[in-house]
Amino acid sequence: MEELVTPQSPLDKRWLTEAVRLREEHAGPLDDQEANRRARQQGGDLAARIETRALWLAERDGMSTALRHWKQGARLALLALMLAAVLSGAGLGLAALGDGLRPVNVFWALGSLLGLNVLLLGGWALGFCFAGEHGATLGRLWLWLSERLARDAKAAQLAPALLVLLQRPRLNRWLLGLLVHGLWLLVMLSALAMLLALLAARRYGFVWETTLLAAEPFISLTQALGALPALLGFAIPDEALIRASGATQPALDAARQAWASWLLGVVLVYGLLPRLLLAALCLWRWRQGRERLALDLNLPGYAQLRDALMPSSERIGVQDAAPEHLPHFEAGQLDSASTGALLVGLELDDQRPWPPALAAGISNAGVLDSRESRNKLLEQLSRFPPARLAIACDPRRSPDRGTLALLAELARNAASTRIWLLPPQPGETLDADRLSDWHEALERLGLPYADTSPLTWLEHGHD
Repeated sequence: MEELVTPQSPLDKRWLTEAVRLREEHAGPLDDQEANRRARQQGGDLAARIETRALWLAERDGMSTALRHWKQGARLALLALMLAAVLSGAGLGLAALGDGLRPVNVFWALGSLLGLNVLLLGGWALGFCFAGEHGATLGRLWLWLSERLARDAKAAQLAPALLVLLQRPRLNRWLLGLLVHGLWLLVMLSALAMLLALLAARRYGFVWETTLLAAEPFISLTQALGALPALLGFAIPDEALIRASGATQPALDAARQAWASWLLGVVLVYGLLPRLLLAALCLWRWRQGRERLALDLNLPGYAQLRDALMPSSERIGVQDAAPEHLPHFEAGQLDSASTGALLVGLELDDQRPWPPALAAGISNAGVLDSRESRNKLLEQLSRFPPARLAIACDPRRSPDRGTLALLAELARNAASTRIWLLPPQPGETLDADRLSDWHEALERLGLPYADTSPLTWLEHGHD
């Protein structure tokens, strides 16, 4: 089960992607303009872009945190089921042998140790061959406990997303099989350990009893069941000892040891080893399938993203090489050979004349004063990143988090950026403390700034 909770694994990423799809399917499209822009900048095929978009939305909306909480709940639920399995196995071993005051009916003890295990194993085999599903009840219990222990409302789509993701390649059968066989393996290990402890600490006598049957069926059954354990060195009571055990309780220590060895061997070979082998098979198939896990791009929720994430023309104009990374920023797919200079104003009032006189090589992007204008410019920059970008800011305004986040996003989409802190208009005064706040905030971001006009830098690339 540990493979399921590996941090930042490919399974986690596809899981979150599927959860975002289900959320949009039930609650409608999310505000994804920024996510789409980042996905296009990241590049790759459609599946990679859909994943990048979904991971950004999941991080923004708290679904990544919810996934961590869900996985913590899943671990706790698994620990609870493992503890219940260990206690159940110990209870089976104790009930099979009793307190030692009365002789142990070997076949009754064997039935109590292996009966339910064999019946459920047969049910698993039938369900696997004909229905393709097994362990559904135990799997639903684990998912239910995981959700209850997660206690995060944003995790509502995570369990359905995991089921949908695993059902298409039929990986759920192997994961549930690993859960079922792993828990039964713990049950049988615990039962075997309890048997060993009781047989080592108490003196037990063994008999078999019947009213209707003769001794021959018990002799044949005992020898047949003991044939495979005998290959591993476990003892088989001989025919005389088996007949004697049917009439009375043999007092010989050799008889007790033979029956005890036979019982331990049968439980090991027919109870523990099949579960161990099946758990190993399910783990192997789970790991194989997990490596090949992929999104189904034909689903409506993914197909409709193709136009937004894979536009028919990724770029109109000159195709340039990849960019260099800006200091302190995760640069996008910028062009190291990009040309052109761009001047933009950020929330400037109407009293300030704008734009200033610009040289022929400098473009004017206007003033960003609304959500629509910001998104439009970011969309343009993601397609046509300029070599030099100057952003004019009014230092009379406070450098709030929203403004600084926008400056950082604009800077990611340009090869080189400079912040222009505009001087006050004639007759106005500038608060020195607020200007200092701007300087400190921009220095923390790693953005160069100037109190003087950057128009020469925009035109020539230097001052």
